[in-house]
Order: sequence, then structure tokens, then C-alpha cells
Amino acid sequence: MADFYVKPGDSVSFAKTVGETDIYMFAGITGDFAVNHVNEQYMERSKYGKRIAHGALLVGYMSTCSTMMIHQCRGTEGDETAVSLGYDRVRFLAAVVIGDTVTLTYTINEVDPVKRQSKASIEVRNQRGELVAVATHILRWVKDRT
Repeated sequence: MADFYVKPGDSVSFAKTVGETDIYMFAGITGDFAVNHVNEQYMERSKYGKRIAHGALLVGYMSTCSTMMIHQCRGTEGDETAVSLGYDRVRFLAAVVIGDTVTLTYTINEVDPVKRQSKASIEVRNQRGELVAVATHILRWVKDRT
């Protein structure tokens, strides 16, 4: 494993306060204008009491963490390109609302130097320390053409 980019235990963190602009821009990019995200009056009567962030927006923040890990391990300096193979076991455990600050922690759990890939666990916590989302991410390094 010494010749591989990452090792078990390697970790990065990213924090972001979710703003109204984040939600509206994400809705505009994806076309997901569900009332849960854009209709305050509708959501006032819901269990949540206010609009909630898109789960896929949180997955986008997870992607930020994988990019940070690639940068931290200098994963673009060799003759391979790091690519995401996807997110497994994504679960949204609690709502994230406008004004919440989420902190994501991305930790390498497994490394397979033969497959040239790693698996990482991702935890998303709000400003109260509550676990609001989790996932597993698979990252692979693919040999360049040259």
C-alpha cells in the first residue's frame, strides 16, 4: 500500500452553511423545484417547519470531499486519473434546512492497490453535531492513455 495514493485513515473535512441561494441555484440547475425545497408556506405546516435542502445537494458536497482527498494525496501527479465510481449506501438521516452548517468528513476505509481504488466513508453532521447523512464513496485511479 505504500505505493498507492491513499491509505486507511486518511481523512479530509469540508464545512458549508447552506444558504437560500444554494438551494435555488441547485433547483435551477437540476430542475428540481419540489415544494419541499422552494415553498416556505407549504413547508411551514410540515413536520420540518421550513424548507429543506435537496439530498442531492449534500451528495454534491460529498463530491467536494473526494476532490479534496485527491488534491491532498497528490492524486493527479502520476500517470493516472482519479475518477468517482459512485456513492453507495447513501442515507439522509435528518433534514438540513436553510442556515444549517454541515460538516462533512471523508475517511478512507479500504484500499485495493490491484484494482487501483479506495473506499471511503462519509459522514455529514449539522452544527449541533447530529448525523444528517452518510455514504460510502468509491474512487478509482485509471491509467492515462500515454
